[in-house]
Amino acid sequence: MGGSTRTIFLSLAVSCLFLVFAVNVNAEDKTQLANTSVSEIRTVEGSGDPLEPINRFVFEFNDLVYSVILRPLAEIYRTVFPKIARDGVRNSLQNLNAPFVLINDVLQGEMGRAWNTSRRIVINSTIGVVGLYDAASDIWGIDGHTEDIGQTLGVWGVDEGFYLVLPVLGPSNPRDAIGQVSKSFLDPVSQYLDHIDEKDAVLARVLAVGIDQYARTIDDLDRLKETSIDYYAAVRSIYRQKRKIEIMNGPPVNSPIPDLQYDINVDLASN
Repeated sequence: MGGSTRTIFLSLAVSCLFLVFAVNVNAEDKTQLANTSVSEIRTVEGSGDPLEPINRFVFEFNDLVYSVILRPLAEIYRTVFPKIARDGVRNSLQNLNAPFVLINDVLQGEMGRAWNTSRRIVINSTIGVVGLYDAASDIWGIDGHTEDIGQTLGVWGVDEGFYLVLPVLGPSNPRDAIGQVSKSFLDPVSQYLDHIDEKDAVLARVLAVGIDQYARTIDDLDRLKETSIDYYAAVRSIYRQKRKIEIMNGPPVNSPIPDLQYDINVDLASN
């Protein structure tokens, strides 16, 4: 990444950090959040979304991009590759992201989860054939989890700030945007690919994550769009609650929103 690009990203991070502390968002009861499921979420209208007109415009743009680019690729992917092959791709991508999850486990002081993540990396990278098979979960019952810088900041008390829809990457907020920028500097895989100048590998990872994520959420997204009175507000509500549950290490959330931003933006920043 060139010096000018890094400067832009760092400037964005500083600006977002200021905005996080400038906007006061009331935190909900942590115990309640840990036991909340997406199906129980209700949309909070007019709350914490001062950029709603702009966000809605970007949201519509993203929906068009997904429909024109990601959807056709994801449908071809689901047609050509059987589920076992798609699961292998998914497992491999998660294994590549595991070192970054480990870093965040440690930063959050979650040493038990860090130990589990470490074991998953060793087991799945060896017995699991470079991560294609999730041997750690299937054989030893060591289930994986997701962590990122946005979650780590949330654990240490940084409020999410206002709702923000990023071009292509989708739902976010200033705190999570900082995390997205930071990952390009902290993710060992991204750093390694950047160091050896493997731009083709970076692009391949970007495409694989995007296509796999979208292929797994097409049907749920369609149902959400068909049944929602306000599709934008529904996505906003689900995203906010999902992130709060993840910060509290609550039960896994089956969200219809593809997690494009937690992998794709990192690689784009590294490219």
